[in-house]
Amino acid sequence: MSLRERKKLAAWRAISDAALRLFEEHGYEATTIEQIAAAADVSRATFFNYFAGKEAVLFDQDPEARARWRARLESRDPGESLWDALTTVMLDVSEGLRERMPLMRRLKTQSPALAQASRASGDQLRTDLRTSILAQPRSGDPMSATLQLNLALAASATAYESWRADEDFDTYLLRLRQCLEHVGAGVESLTP
Repeated sequence: MSLRERKKLAAWRAISDAALRLFEEHGYEATTIEQIAAAADVSRATFFNYFAGKEAVLFDQDPEARARWRARLESRDPGESLWDALTTVMLDVSEGLRERMPLMRRLKTQSPALAQASRASGDQLRTDLRTSILAQPRSGDPMSATLQLNLALAASATAYESWRADEDFDTYLLRLRQCLEHVGAGVESLTP
């Protein structure tokens, strides 16, 4: 990673960390973009160089994590199934949200706008993953690859929906692993 890329990543993370801290302290609705920019020691214009809006701070993926899961899908071992790679990616994406996801869940219950933004973020992840998978000749039949992706995302959604407010993040991860394992047993019949 070049110096410029490292500085950009550091700025992205500084803005994100400041926003999450302010959301935790003051709530999503009460926190302004100006407050986030000031807490991150950047200008309002710099904030918008990295994030489309306040909700994006919660839901945009860390650029390094995004590059990591793309590389993971592209460099899978010749004998590794697409499902196994997707399982690893889904767990990695969730683990990368360990510090954010509990806060995101609390804030979504307080703000319908955030719940909608969360759906848009999920759509972006689906699009990114689908594009990455279908660009690889090793993914095989596009319908089967898309079906596996949709099943992995459904397993993730099921784990999230069953995660109760009084449970910790590790319980969510355990449920996600269980959902992926249950679905994975059926996915084996899809692959030649």
